[in-house]
Amino acid sequence: MNQSFFIGAVGAHQQLKRLTVHSNNIANVNTYGFKAEKSRFTALMYDNIRAVENDELPSGVGSALWVTDTDFSTGSPVITERDQDYMIVGDGFFAVVDLASNEVSLTRNGAFVVSELQRASGELDDEGVPIMETVYYLSDNQGRFVLSRNGGMIEVDDQHEEQPVGVFDYINYSGMEHIDGTRFLAVDKNGGIRLSDSQVVQGVVEQSNADLAEELTKVIETQRAYGMALKMVQTSDEIESTINSLSS
Repeated sequence: MNQSFFIGAVGAHQQLKRLTVHSNNIANVNTYGFKAEKSRFTALMYDNIRAVENDELPSGVGSALWVTDTDFSTGSPVITERDQDYMIVGDGFFAVVDLASNEVSLTRNGAFVVSELQRASGELDDEGVPIMETVYYLSDNQGRFVLSRNGGMIEVDDQHEEQPVGVFDYINYSGMEHIDGTRFLAVDKNGGIRLSDSQVVQGVVEQSNADLAEELTKVIETQRAYGMALKMVQTSDEIESTINSLSS
Protein backbone atom coordinates (compact mmCIF):
# COMPACT_ATOMS: atom_id res chain seq x y z
CA MET A 1 0.00 0.00 0.00
CA ASN A 2 1.14 3.58 -0.67
CA GLN A 3 3.35 4.92 2.15
CA SER A 4 1.34 8.14 2.22
CA PHE A 5 -1.64 6.16 3.57
CA PHE A 6 0.29 5.21 6.71
CA ILE A 7 1.79 8.70 7.07
CA GLY A 8 -1.69 10.22 6.97
CA ALA A 9 -3.12 7.66 9.40
CA VAL A 10 -0.31 8.19 11.92
CA GLY A 11 -0.64 11.96 11.55
CA ALA A 12 -4.37 11.86 12.25
CA HIS A 13 -3.87 9.70 15.33
CA GLN A 14 -1.15 11.99 16.71
CA GLN A 15 -3.31 15.07 16.15
CA LEU A 16 -6.01 13.44 18.25
CA LYS A 17 -3.45 13.11 21.05
CA ARG A 18 -2.54 16.77 20.66
CA LEU A 19 -6.22 17.70 20.80
CA THR A 20 -6.50 15.84 24.13
CA VAL A 21 -3.66 17.93 25.59
CA HIS A 22 -5.19 21.27 24.68
CA SER A 23 -8.72 20.17 25.57
CA ASN A 24 -7.48 19.31 29.05
CA ASN A 25 -5.89 22.76 29.34
CA ILE A 26 -9.19 24.40 28.40
CA ALA A 27 -11.12 22.22 30.87
CA ASN A 28 -8.81 23.41 33.68
CA VAL A 29 -8.69 27.09 32.79
CA ASN A 30 -10.45 27.89 36.10
CA THR A 31 -8.63 25.31 38.24
CA TYR A 32 -6.49 26.91 40.94
CA GLY A 33 -2.79 26.17 40.53
CA PHE A 34 -3.18 24.28 37.24
CA LYS A 35 -0.17 24.28 34.92
CA ALA A 36 -0.80 24.05 31.19
CA GLU A 37 0.79 21.35 29.04
CA LYS A 38 2.57 22.13 25.76
CA SER A 39 2.69 19.47 23.02
CA ARG A 40 6.00 18.83 21.22
CA PHE A 41 6.30 16.86 17.95
CA THR A 42 9.23 15.02 16.35
CA ALA A 43 9.90 13.42 12.95
CA LEU A 44 9.66 9.63 12.49
CA MET A 45 12.38 7.62 10.64
CA TYR A 46 13.77 10.55 8.70
CA ASP A 47 16.34 10.02 5.89
CA ASN A 48 17.49 11.41 2.55
CA ILE A 49 17.00 9.59 -0.77
CA ARG A 50 18.92 10.06 -4.02
CA ALA A 51 17.10 12.05 -6.68
CA VAL A 52 17.99 13.24 -10.20
CA GLU A 53 21.47 14.62 -10.84
CA ASN A 54 22.74 13.11 -7.59
CA ASP A 55 20.61 15.47 -5.53
CA GLU A 56 19.09 14.25 -2.30
CA LEU A 57 15.52 14.68 -1.19
CA PRO A 58 14.31 14.40 2.40
CA SER A 59 12.05 11.44 3.04
CA GLY A 60 10.25 10.44 6.22
CA VAL A 61 7.23 8.61 7.55
CA GLY A 62 5.47 11.46 9.29
CA SER A 63 5.65 12.88 12.79
CA ALA A 64 4.49 11.95 16.27
CA LEU A 65 3.74 13.61 19.57
CA TRP A 66 7.11 13.28 21.28
CA VAL A 67 6.49 14.79 24.71
CA THR A 68 4.24 17.17 26.60
CA ASP A 69 6.10 19.87 28.50
CA THR A 70 4.60 21.61 31.50
CA ASP A 71 4.50 25.39 31.61
CA PHE A 72 5.43 26.29 35.19
CA SER A 73 4.94 30.04 34.79
CA THR A 74 2.98 31.70 37.59
CA GLY A 75 -0.75 32.24 37.12
CA SER A 76 -2.67 35.36 38.04
CA PRO A 77 -3.51 35.98 41.74
CA VAL A 78 -7.11 35.69 42.91
CA ILE A 79 -7.99 37.37 46.21
CA THR A 80 -10.31 35.18 48.31
CA GLU A 81 -9.61 36.46 51.86
CA ARG A 82 -9.96 32.88 53.18
CA ASP A 83 -7.58 32.00 56.01
CA GLN A 84 -6.72 28.65 54.43
CA ASP A 85 -5.92 30.00 50.96
CA TYR A 86 -2.27 30.54 50.06
CA MET A 87 -0.28 31.63 47.02
CA ILE A 88 3.45 31.30 46.40
CA VAL A 89 5.07 34.46 45.07
CA GLY A 90 8.03 33.05 43.16
CA ASP A 91 9.29 29.54 42.55
CA GLY A 92 8.46 26.43 44.52
CA PHE A 93 5.59 24.17 45.50
CA PHE A 94 3.43 23.27 48.45
CA ALA A 95 3.95 19.67 49.60
CA VAL A 96 1.07 17.38 50.56
CA VAL A 97 1.34 13.90 52.06
CA ASP A 98 -1.01 10.94 51.66
CA LEU A 99 -0.96 9.09 54.98
CA ALA A 100 -2.28 5.88 53.38
CA SER A 101 0.62 5.55 50.93
CA ASN A 102 3.16 7.98 52.46
CA GLU A 103 3.39 9.60 49.02
CA VAL A 104 4.52 13.22 49.11
CA SER A 105 3.43 15.20 46.05
CA LEU A 106 3.82 18.81 44.98
CA THR A 107 1.24 21.39 43.99
CA ARG A 108 0.78 25.09 43.34
CA ASN A 109 -2.87 24.89 44.32
CA GLY A 110 -3.06 26.61 47.69
CA ALA A 111 -6.84 26.39 48.17
CA PHE A 112 -6.63 24.36 51.38
CA VAL A 113 -9.20 23.42 54.01
CA VAL A 114 -9.20 22.26 57.63
CA SER A 115 -9.70 18.50 58.05
CA GLU A 116 -10.01 16.46 61.22
CA LEU A 117 -7.92 13.44 62.10
CA GLN A 118 -8.14 11.03 65.02
CA ARG A 119 -4.97 10.36 67.01
CA ALA A 120 -4.05 8.83 70.37
CA SER A 121 -4.08 11.36 73.18
CA GLY A 122 -1.47 9.47 75.18
CA GLU A 123 -3.95 8.53 77.90
CA LEU A 124 -5.77 5.26 78.59
CA ASP A 125 -9.34 4.66 79.71
CA ASP A 126 -10.33 2.40 82.62
CA GLU A 127 -9.96 -0.67 80.39
CA GLY A 128 -6.50 0.30 79.21
CA VAL A 129 -7.64 1.31 75.73
CA PRO A 130 -5.93 4.41 74.29
CA ILE A 131 -8.18 7.46 74.33
CA MET A 132 -8.48 9.06 70.90
CA GLU A 133 -8.72 12.78 70.35
CA THR A 134 -9.77 14.86 67.35
CA VAL A 135 -7.06 17.05 65.88
CA TYR A 136 -7.46 19.49 62.99
CA TYR A 137 -4.88 19.78 60.23
CA LEU A 138 -4.49 21.81 57.05
CA SER A 139 -5.31 19.62 54.02
CA ASP A 140 -6.07 19.74 50.31
CA ASN A 141 -9.60 18.33 50.92
CA GLN A 142 -8.68 15.14 49.02
CA GLY A 143 -7.26 13.12 51.89
CA ARG A 144 -3.78 14.64 51.81
CA PHE A 145 -2.25 16.94 54.42
CA VAL A 146 -0.12 20.04 53.88
CA LEU A 147 3.46 20.00 55.18
CA SER A 148 5.12 22.79 57.15
CA ARG A 149 8.66 24.11 56.64
CA ASN A 150 10.00 21.48 59.01
CA GLY A 151 8.27 18.66 57.10
CA GLY A 152 5.50 17.97 59.62
CA MET A 153 1.74 18.23 59.22
CA ILE A 154 0.27 21.64 60.07
CA GLU A 155 -2.03 21.53 63.08
CA VAL A 156 -4.80 24.12 63.16
CA ASP A 157 -6.07 25.49 66.46
CA ASP A 158 -8.98 27.98 66.47
CA GLN A 159 -8.51 28.41 62.70
CA HIS A 160 -4.89 29.53 63.12
CA GLU A 161 -2.00 27.43 61.86
CA GLU A 162 0.64 26.68 64.46
CA GLN A 163 3.41 26.24 61.87
CA PRO A 164 4.13 28.20 58.68
CA VAL A 165 3.20 26.52 55.39
CA GLY A 166 6.28 25.06 53.72
CA VAL A 167 7.45 25.96 50.22
CA PHE A 168 9.79 23.44 48.59
CA ASP A 169 11.79 23.74 45.41
CA TYR A 170 14.11 21.90 43.00
CA ILE A 171 17.05 22.90 40.81
CA ASN A 172 15.00 22.35 37.64
CA TYR A 173 11.48 21.20 36.78
CA SER A 174 12.28 19.38 33.53
CA GLY A 175 10.58 15.99 33.31
CA MET A 176 8.61 16.41 36.52
CA GLU A 177 5.77 13.88 36.49
CA HIS A 178 2.26 15.35 36.24
CA ILE A 179 0.17 12.80 38.14
CA ASP A 180 -3.22 14.51 38.17
CA GLY A 181 -4.94 17.90 37.95
CA THR A 182 -2.52 20.07 39.92
CA ARG A 183 -0.12 17.58 41.53
CA PHE A 184 3.40 16.64 40.49
CA LEU A 185 6.07 14.14 41.51
CA ALA A 186 9.78 14.90 41.27
CA VAL A 187 12.12 12.61 39.30
CA ASP A 188 15.85 11.99 39.73
CA LYS A 189 16.99 14.66 37.28
CA ASN A 190 15.12 17.37 39.21
CA GLY A 191 17.77 17.12 41.91
CA GLY A 192 17.30 17.17 45.66
CA ILE A 193 14.42 18.90 47.39
CA ARG A 194 15.18 22.12 49.24
CA LEU A 195 13.36 24.86 51.12
CA SER A 196 12.41 27.85 49.00
CA ASP A 197 12.79 31.47 50.03
CA SER A 198 9.67 32.43 48.08
CA GLN A 199 7.05 34.44 49.93
CA VAL A 200 3.68 32.91 50.81
CA VAL A 201 0.65 35.22 50.73
CA GLN A 202 -2.45 34.27 52.75
CA GLY A 203 -5.97 34.91 51.49
CA VAL A 204 -4.87 34.65 47.84
CA VAL A 205 -4.74 31.69 45.43
CA GLU A 206 -3.00 31.23 42.10
CA GLN A 207 -5.18 30.97 39.01
CA SER A 208 -4.49 28.53 36.18
CA ASN A 209 -1.81 29.71 33.75
CA ALA A 210 -3.67 28.25 30.75
CA ASP A 211 -4.34 31.01 28.20
CA LEU A 212 -7.83 30.36 26.79
CA ALA A 213 -7.20 32.31 23.57
CA GLU A 214 -3.96 30.42 22.91
CA GLU A 215 -5.53 27.05 23.68
CA LEU A 216 -8.48 27.69 21.35
CA THR A 217 -6.03 28.66 18.60
CA LYS A 218 -4.15 25.38 19.13
CA VAL A 219 -7.42 23.44 18.97
CA ILE A 220 -8.25 25.04 15.60
CA GLU A 221 -4.73 24.26 14.30
CA THR A 222 -5.10 20.66 15.45
CA GLN A 223 -8.49 20.26 13.79
CA ARG A 224 -7.11 21.61 10.49
CA ALA A 225 -4.09 19.30 10.65
CA TYR A 226 -6.35 16.36 11.49
CA GLY A 227 -8.55 17.14 8.48
CA MET A 228 -5.52 17.35 6.17
CA ALA A 229 -4.21 14.00 7.44
CA LEU A 230 -7.57 12.35 6.79
CA LYS A 231 -7.63 13.88 3.32
CA MET A 232 -4.21 12.29 2.69
CA VAL A 233 -5.60 8.91 3.77
CA GLN A 234 -8.61 9.34 1.50
CA THR A 235 -6.49 10.38 -1.49
CA SER A 236 -4.07 7.47 -0.96
CA ASP A 237 -6.99 5.07 -0.82
CA GLU A 238 -8.42 6.48 -4.07
CA ILE A 239 -5.02 6.09 -5.78
CA GLU A 240 -4.80 2.47 -4.69
CA SER A 241 -8.34 1.84 -5.91
CA THR A 242 -7.50 3.35 -9.30
CA ILE A 243 -4.33 1.25 -9.63
CA ASN A 244 -6.18 -1.93 -8.71
CA SER A 245 -8.94 -1.21 -11.25
CA LEU A 246 -6.39 -0.63 -14.01
CA SER A 247 -4.48 -3.83 -13.26
CA SER A 248 -7.57 -6.04 -13.15
